[in-house]
Amino acid sequence: MTKNIHPIERTIRILAGAILTSLAFWGPANYWFLLGLVPLATGFLGWCPPYAMLGINTCSLGHKK
Repeated sequence: MTKNIHPIERTIRILAGAILTSLAFWGPANYWFLLGLVPLATGFLGWCPPYAMLGINTCSLGHKK
């Protein structure tokens, strides 16, 4: 799994995922907070399966790990 997400995009995904996941503790009980687990996981891993399937790589040229 080669990283295919730029560090800034990773940060945005982690923040968005954390906000969506925090919905589990606010408002009426529903399962929409589970949607936040996807950007949270891809942000922490630095790898996005749809990006890999489509050949997209948003990492800068000098930042491939």
